[in-house]
Amino acid sequence: MTSGRPVGDKTNSLTVGPRGPTLLQDVAYLDEIAHFDRERIPERAVHAKGNGAFGYFELTHPGGISKYCSAALFDGPAGQQTPIAVRFSTVGGEKGSADTVRDPRGFAVKFYTSEGNLDIVGNNTPIFFIRDPMQFPSMVHSQKRHPQTNLKDPDTFWDFLSLRPESIHQVLFLYSDRGIPDGYRHMHGFGSHTFKVINDKNEAHYVKFHFKTMQGIKNLDPDKALQLAGSDPDYSGRDLFEAIKNGEFPTWRFCFQVMSAKQADTFTAFNPFDITKTWPHSQFPLMDIGRIVLNRNPNNFFAEIEQLAFCPANMVPGIEPSPDKLLQGRLFSYSDAHRYRLGVNFNDIPVNRPQCPVMNPTFRDGAYCFSDNYGNLPNYYPNSHLNKLNQDPKAMEHRQLIQGEIYRHDSSQDDNFSQAGVFWNKTLKQDERVRLVKNMAAHLGKAKSFIVARQLENCAKVSPDLAKMLADELAKVAPASS
Repeated sequence: MTSGRPVGDKTNSLTVGPRGPTLLQDVAYLDEIAHFDRERIPERAVHAKGNGAFGYFELTHPGGISKYCSAALFDGPAGQQTPIAVRFSTVGGEKGSADTVRDPRGFAVKFYTSEGNLDIVGNNTPIFFIRDPMQFPSMVHSQKRHPQTNLKDPDTFWDFLSLRPESIHQVLFLYSDRGIPDGYRHMHGFGSHTFKVINDKNEAHYVKFHFKTMQGIKNLDPDKALQLAGSDPDYSGRDLFEAIKNGEFPTWRFCFQVMSAKQADTFTAFNPFDITKTWPHSQFPLMDIGRIVLNRNPNNFFAEIEQLAFCPANMVPGIEPSPDKLLQGRLFSYSDAHRYRLGVNFNDIPVNRPQCPVMNPTFRDGAYCFSDNYGNLPNYYPNSHLNKLNQDPKAMEHRQLIQGEIYRHDSSQDDNFSQAGVFWNKTLKQDERVRLVKNMAAHLGKAKSFIVARQLENCAKVSPDLAKMLADELAKVAPASS
């Protein structure tokens, strides 16, 4: 039993006679069933379906990133390793959904550094649908199930996206070939946000993080993906687990782009902190930091993956948030979701616990307190027993003067189409454009006609050619309803 008491018979309940009723005093049964009734915890609101693994980050180019960032995991000799945990996921589906749906893929990395945990919580896309966190709940609701029918609804999906034209860049990526990656091993990962980094001279720069698959990019044909959704809905998770089990350890190059604070202040092409935009590699080339390698599967999925909690607020000295609005919103949202899902002490769960010394006796009590709760140490600070608790000058936030008008600034009229146009006209080849249009029309064609018309207007602002090709393809599918 959970109390430690041995059980004489674990297969038969305690009854009055062989046919008689069970007894309330059968505490062995009550212990068993009471725990079973509580086995499930709330699933994640997004990224519910996922898989993960463990491995290491190996620093291979210390001279590059350390010029800009003083974080300890980047400040060491080539070959220095840091333990990591990685979780991949779909975004919109529930835990039982298929791995091969057309959906962004989550790509989250937890670095267990000597200065605490660093979480880079991104996707397999360098951009996102929205730039303001106020719209995040509505965006998720529109991609989830309809409140009346409990079905995925093309009207709500496309109604929201067509009303938020900044989404068009991500929409094009989603309906391109890369919208259905062939498992998790054959896709890139992106931190997506812009982060501020501080070097040893207390100078600030801005960076974007990239993870480039060394297995090569592979995508699934939509028909093959649909077939796998029925025959092997756990395809991506199975592929990841089997590859690691067989010693085929997935590896990604860990890279960054850098922009000086002065460049950011004077950059006029677009807002460099806008997550719906990418930084051109011609101006801000990728530079290598190292590689991440996954070489261990979880021993227990629930303990190590389902309870694995990533928080964009988990940063280490030398890395800070940028003014990226969506990042600012996520700093609170993720930790708050984990407090609801896993309890206020979620960072004490072994898989989330930092692998460096932690002393925080003002964090006490609460549900699921599994530590010694800091024993008899004072639970207030300052106190006469602990001097300068966890205080390190390196961890002080970078001084920065910011001026501006406090207001709910509307960014919907920013340039939402130029980069989407570059993606359509220059990144994609003609056969890729044809497939993108076919993929989009198959889903958009199920929405009401006025929503279709609005999305066609957005596409025309990206490229008249895109709008014409999409309109022609839509005419071949079932006509939209009014």
